[in-house]
Amino acid sequence: MRTILVVGGGYAGFYTAWKLEKKLRRDEARVVVVDPRPYMTYQPFLPEVVAGSVEARHAAVSMRRHLTKTRIIAGTVVKVDHAHKTATIRPAEGPEYAFPYDIIAVTAGAVTRKLDIPGVTEHAIGMKHVEEAVAIRDRLLTNFDRAATLPPGPQRRRLLTVTFVGGGFSGVEGFGELLSLATALARRYPELDPAELSFHLVEARGRILPEVTDKPGEWVVRSLEKRGAHIHLNAVLQSADGGHVVLSTGEEFDSDLIVWTVGNAASPLVRNHTDLPIDGRGMLMVRADLRVGDASSFVPDAWGAGDDAAVPDLALAGAKPGAATVPNAQHAVRQGKLLARNIVASLRGREPKQYLHHSLGVVATLGLGRGIFQYKGIVIKGFPAWVMHRGYHVLAVPSWERKVRVLLVWVTAALFGRDIVSLASVQHPRRAFVTGGEVPAASEEPAAHEVQAVSAGASREHAPSA
Repeated sequence: MRTILVVGGGYAGFYTAWKLEKKLRRDEARVVVVDPRPYMTYQPFLPEVVAGSVEARHAAVSMRRHLTKTRIIAGTVVKVDHAHKTATIRPAEGPEYAFPYDIIAVTAGAVTRKLDIPGVTEHAIGMKHVEEAVAIRDRLLTNFDRAATLPPGPQRRRLLTVTFVGGGFSGVEGFGELLSLATALARRYPELDPAELSFHLVEARGRILPEVTDKPGEWVVRSLEKRGAHIHLNAVLQSADGGHVVLSTGEEFDSDLIVWTVGNAASPLVRNHTDLPIDGRGMLMVRADLRVGDASSFVPDAWGAGDDAAVPDLALAGAKPGAATVPNAQHAVRQGKLLARNIVASLRGREPKQYLHHSLGVVATLGLGRGIFQYKGIVIKGFPAWVMHRGYHVLAVPSWERKVRVLLVWVTAALFGRDIVSLASVQHPRRAFVTGGEVPAASEEPAAHEVQAVSAGASREHAPSA
């Protein structure tokens, strides 16, 4: 049997393996997926994980539960030598080893794009993985508890100040959901004045949400500002050293929670550790039929899809020659499904089909009961758009098991409200056992930002192929 190696278990990788299982005949080929995480993260749910509207585990789809015919290797592909059809795998435990394959599907995804700004690595948390979304939520809840014990002043203001850097979909959705949670929390803390909450969204461009047109984007800004948010457009973060935020506009303030959502960067595996062709951005060069190569030729037995691949956008070919599909869930899911069909077609001597997908529009949540939807010239705002957002994503999340679990959480929240318990203490699971119940003085405890920034940084360092 031939071995099909799927590098990365994100959207594109998970759907490629899932559909291959259904389409391959018995003994036609074996499928192997390599990913450091045992689950596929449904990233559109991360803003709601941040707000506590979706359980963290429900935004993660178990690969072993759903890929029952696939061999799953917990590890990272650190090198691809396609000339010899060998991948070097670094497993979760043990030494690296060479893994031979016959066909490779590179769906390594992208990683969080970091810039060399003082204090960002030490203090910021990304929002690309479930653990980061949980850390953001727990930090906010913990900060409310800490602030409630302090008198009004600089330290309390710092704890109640939140800064998001990046005004794309991920940043705006996470910002809106966390603002919604904080506003609801303030009513449960009579010791605090809601006016002490300070939420800042920093964007280097002159607008947010580049996926929508100008007027809807302006409406989102006005909507957030009416809720008390501070939107800093044409502003660049210059420093976050010690949690002290300095913007290029001259504004400065202290912020205990800094969330970094400035976009994606090419996977280090694709950019630096493969002999497959890449473009100037470090993205895998992929044809419209998802074979690796360019319009004139392709690399046999090499395929690519998802955020690490520059897939030609045939829907824009007339208006923007050379345009590639944007890195979002809509494209990754559909590319993964087509990739599986095309691999099977090539195994059976048929020609693969080209990827062509017309956008279904864009929809974003801006907090509980608030959203925006745009399809061409049609714009829907507020509660109807929020319902459309939830409806679309509960249909899009893979497997009925996950759909039902998410729906039950939403129903429970509608009846009883959000769960506002912080589980930040799981960062120190042995503390009570070691101390015998003694509570350490505040000066002896590691700062929350130190624990969670390290955790978030570790998750990024171990994600070069997923």
